[in-house]
Amino acid sequence: MNTIKQSNIKVVILCGGLGTRLREETEFLPKPMVKIGDKPILWHIMKIYAQYGLKDFVLCLGYKGEMIKDYFLNYEALNNDFTVELGKNREIEIYSTHEENGWRVTLADTGDKTLKGARLKKVEKYINDSDTFMLTYGDGLAKIDLNTLLVYHQSHGKMVTVTGVSPASRFGELKVSDNQVESFIEKPAQGSELINGGFLVVNKGIFDYLSLDENCDLEYGALEEIAKKGQLMVYKHKDFWACMDTYRDLECLNKKWNENNAEWKVW
Repeated sequence: MNTIKQSNIKVVILCGGLGTRLREETEFLPKPMVKIGDKPILWHIMKIYAQYGLKDFVLCLGYKGEMIKDYFLNYEALNNDFTVELGKNREIEIYSTHEENGWRVTLADTGDKTLKGARLKKVEKYINDSDTFMLTYGDGLAKIDLNTLLVYHQSHGKMVTVTGVSPASRFGELKVSDNQVESFIEKPAQGSELINGGFLVVNKGIFDYLSLDENCDLEYGALEEIAKKGQLMVYKHKDFWACMDTYRDLECLNKKWNENNAEWKVW
């Protein structure tokens, strides 16, 4: 596996949605914190990126975002053995055993009811090291070659590359011609060959299509306009992809993990 040489590329993960179709879990947790095995799905997503050397994350928080903040603030204690010496000058000695060394995680509160476009706009100030960044959702997993995805994005010179997956379902429909997205339709009534599977590569020009208005969406509006201008390309992904959208999806992903059949586990 080839790591990505441009290690300054940020990975933005949208973590603020309500997850209403997974109410059994999200009544108590933000959706990215729902567990597959003994770790949140957010951790699994970050591990995929980290395996390619991308360890600088920006998390766009919303619903119950304080729980995600607590998780990373206390990550060392939660994921290592440690000795604590009690008293006035309390000391903690941590015996590091986890493999997440070097992860840099920026946790940004982008509002409880903010739509995805405005969430992304609100973290623009944290994406300043490279003209290109990665973007994905906090509920999707894939066995995807991120290095090949980035090379493809750089090769066509357009503003946005979205990973297109099959089969068509309840997600954003991509109308494609010669790998260029001609139109982007969010959650069509009837499906198509490819759907929006997340795992986007984006140039910072996208911020010109976004605003801080909490009603600014990403798919409705921004990606539609970018597609109309011929600046949205698709990377056709034919390997494993899954979205944790319902409780049934969660059960399926946990079954795969528990049976050591988790295709997304590339680490």
